[in-house]
Amino acid sequence: MSAPRAPKGTYDLLPDEASRRDAMVAVAARLFAAYGYRRIVTPEFEETGLFERGVGEATDIVRKEMYTFADRGERSLTLRPEGTAPICRAYVEHGLHKWPQPVKVWYYCPMFRYERPQAGRYREHYQFGAEAIGSADPAVDAEVIALLAALFAELGVESVRLNMNSMGDSACRPAYVDRLRGYLREHEGELCGDCLERLDLNPLRTFDCKVQSCRAVLDGAPRIVEHLCPDCRAHFDAVLGLVKRAGLEPHLDFRLVRGLDYYTRTTFEFNSDRLGAQSGVGGGGRYDGLIEQIGGASTPGVGWGSGLERITLAMRDQPLPPSAPDVYVVTFSEEARASAFGVAQDLRGAGLAAELDLAGRSPKGQLKQAGRSGAQFTVLLGLDELGADQVRLRAMDAGGEEDLAAADLAAHVASRLTKES
Repeated sequence: MSAPRAPKGTYDLLPDEASRRDAMVAVAARLFAAYGYRRIVTPEFEETGLFERGVGEATDIVRKEMYTFADRGERSLTLRPEGTAPICRAYVEHGLHKWPQPVKVWYYCPMFRYERPQAGRYREHYQFGAEAIGSADPAVDAEVIALLAALFAELGVESVRLNMNSMGDSACRPAYVDRLRGYLREHEGELCGDCLERLDLNPLRTFDCKVQSCRAVLDGAPRIVEHLCPDCRAHFDAVLGLVKRAGLEPHLDFRLVRGLDYYTRTTFEFNSDRLGAQSGVGGGGRYDGLIEQIGGASTPGVGWGSGLERITLAMRDQPLPPSAPDVYVVTFSEEARASAFGVAQDLRGAGLAAELDLAGRSPKGQLKQAGRSGAQFTVLLGLDELGADQVRLRAMDAGGEEDLAAADLAAHVASRLTKES
C-alpha cells in the first residue's frame, strides 16, 4: 500500500517555509496597521448564492472552479474562492454601514479553486487582501493601490509594474458592452468555444481569453476607456493622478477586466517579470454595485487580493527569520533530567525561548545539539562540582561560564539578553 500524499493542488508548509510565511504575515500586518486597516476573519465556506450573485455566473470561478457541496441540511455551500464577497456579506450582516466610513479591513486566509495546478497556483492557496468599503472618493482607489505597492516593496517583490484600466459603470458600460458584443459577432468564426459562450453571458470576459486567435480578434476591439461617461472619465483621471503622486507609474491596459463580474470603474493589476507568462502577482479594483447585488444598500467599495505563493515566487531570496532558542538546557546525569525539565519550564514562563534534550542523548550529544540549535546560552545541570541548587551558564558566542543559583537563572539570562541586544 502506497504512503498517503497531500491532495493534488495542495501543499505542506514545513517549518522553514512556515517561518518565512509567518515573517511575511508580520510585515503585512505592520503595514496594514500603518494605513489604518484592521484584520477581519470570515468563514471558510459560505452559501453558494453569495458567489453566484456577487462574483458572477459568467466567470470561470463560478462556472468551473468552485468547490461546492450540499451539507446534511441540503444547503448548498461553497469553499471560499475569493475574499471580497464574504467581506461585503459581513459588512451587510453586521451593519458596518453604521461605522465611520470607509470601513478599512484586511485579511489573510486560504482560498479554494479547482484549477490546473502550476507554479504559484494551487487549488488551496493563501491570500492577502484589503478592502475599503463606504467611499467613492478616487483617493481610496489610489490608497489601496499604494498599499499593495508598499507591501511588495517591503517583501522584496522584484521587477513589478502596475497596469490599470477603467470598467465604467452602469451609466456607460451597457452601451459599450453592446458595441463590443456586436464587434465580436462579426468575428464569431475566429472565437473559441468559451468565448462564444461568454459572448452571450458577458462579452467582457472574452478579454480574459489566452487563445491566440481570440486575442488577435480582441486587438481590434473597441476600448472601454474610449467610451467612458464624463463621471467615470473624471474618476479615472483623478485616480491616475493620485497614483502618480504616490510615485508609481501606471500603464493603461485595455484588456484588464480582472476575473470577476463585480468590478466597476478602476481595475488594476501588478505584474512581475520573475513570474514568466503568468506574471500577475496581485490586483483588484472598485466594486460599487456588489453590496447591492447581494442584498444590501448601494455602497461603494474598492480592494485587492494577492496570493502569497505568487508573492513568494516573485520575491528576491530572503534569509530565514531567526528561530534559535535563547537557552539550551544540558544534563550531565540521569538524575538531573527531571530538574532540566523544570528549569526549561521556568525559563519559558519568564518569556524566554528554551529547549532541552528529548531524545536521550549523551552529554556530548546534547552539547552538539545545543550548538546546532543556535542558542545564545547553554545551561549545564548535574555537574559534580555544582551544588544541588546551582547551574552553570555558558555563553555560546562570547565564551565564558558562570555558576549561579537555579532560582536566579531566568532573571539573569533575561538581563544579559537585554544588554547584548
